[in-house]
Formats: sequence, C-alpha cells, structure tokens
Amino acid sequence: MIKSPVYTAHASTTGGRTGTSATDDGRLSVTLDTPKEMGGNGGPGTNPEQLFAAGYSACFLGAIKAVARGEKVTIPDDAKIDASVSFGENANQGGKGFNIAVELKVTVPGMDRAQVQDLVEKAHQVCPYSNATRGNIDVALSVG
Repeated sequence: MIKSPVYTAHASTTGGRTGTSATDDGRLSVTLDTPKEMGGNGGPGTNPEQLFAAGYSACFLGAIKAVARGEKVTIPDDAKIDASVSFGENANQGGKGFNIAVELKVTVPGMDRAQVQDLVEKAHQVCPYSNATRGNIDVALSVG
C-alpha cells in the first residue's frame, strides 16, 4: 500500500504479448513479441520479462545508491546489475498458471565484497520491486 504517491506511470498495451506498449508521455514505445521458447514467433520485439528485468535492475541499483548515500558511501558509476527473469509453470499451484523468478547479480568494482553484500541486503528491504515481489516470486541476490 502506498501512503501518498509521489509519481504514477501510465502505459497502454494492445495485442498482449504480440502487440505494442506505450507510455502516455511518449517516452516509451515498444513492439512486443513472444519468444520462440514460449511458443511465439520470436520476432524482433521485446517481451514483458525483458521489461521487468530492466525495471527491477534499474530500481534495485537506485535502492543500493540510496542506502549507500544514507551511510555516506559512494557507489562508483560502473556499478551494475545483471538481471535474469525466468518464466515457467507455477510450482506453487501444482502447475496451474505461470510465474516468474528473478536473479539479480550485483557488481560494484573497487568495493569490499562484504560491504556490497550488506548494501544489497539493505536495498532489498527498501526497493519497491523487492517489496512488491517479496513472498510472491523467488528472488535470488548475488554479489560478484
């Protein structure tokens, strides 16, 4: 639940996994295609899993930076997160429906691994994507 929204994004999609999505402000406009692995045509468009991977990794890196600022730690510009979003049958419902799983690999060059791990754990508690997915999907975090 949000106490008081600071920002609200708006997007519209037509055609489902083989359609288009666009934001109301014109900043994002994408063609969607279903991967061959999921029974689609594997066309040149993106898919919801790729968009989720991009959104979660960007948000999580922002959460790491916010936590670091609070601890007066500077995160280098070349810090990155490699996100993998997997799609498959929902094991929690006996194979009924589908679910996703996320893996976030955090790389912060030049920083002590233990310090990065601490920041990652704290960021996982404040990141909106982590809060939205907690208890709903598997999220694996690692520090490289």
